[in-house]
Amino acid sequence: MRRPSTLGGLTLAAALALTACGADTGGEDGLVTSAASATASASGEATASPSTSNAHEEHEGMGDAGHQHNPDGGPAPEGIVEATDPTYPVGSTVILTADHMPGMQGSEATITGAFDTTAYSVTYTPTSGGDPVVDHKWVVHEELQNPGEPPLPDGTKVVLTADHMAGMQGAEATIESSTDETVYMVDVEAGGMKMTNHKWVVESEVQPAE
Repeated sequence: MRRPSTLGGLTLAAALALTACGADTGGEDGLVTSAASATASASGEATASPSTSNAHEEHEGMGDAGHQHNPDGGPAPEGIVEATDPTYPVGSTVILTADHMPGMQGSEATITGAFDTTAYSVTYTPTSGGDPVVDHKWVVHEELQNPGEPPLPDGTKVVLTADHMAGMQGAEATIESSTDETVYMVDVEAGGMKMTNHKWVVESEVQPAE
């Protein structure tokens, strides 16, 4: 009796191994590796990209995956009050000390808005699904649905109207902390991405450019 060939089984095992490795590796903007993509194409099956929340968590200490903020942050939310005498007026060149995403810390930025408001760090589960985004910095009081008077205490449950990232707008969130420092919008290039009106950095995350 002829022994069955094991070539087909070895090929399938190799393909599955490549797929497993590729699925755990985030590339720029959260894309899977080319190996995983090639395997999916060969098998005719679609490969799902990591969720926005996973990519966001990676940028906050779990790797160098691309940040999911929109490159164009758009205008400031309605009702927010411009700061009357900010430390860094609009047009100032500054250095960011925030590390909200890869490449941000130490980047040169231009102030495009300065506001008096309350900024919150929040934990939320994206409306698009996936794991919770933990301790996201920042959303401002004017980006909460019917928030009442600021500041809201830690632990308050809120609904986000901000759309900084996919799955954020309409998401239920919990306030982790808050600050009444001056809040800034900035134009900055970080991690190879040019962003305009990036929201947000607070006073303690900004220093003068030398």
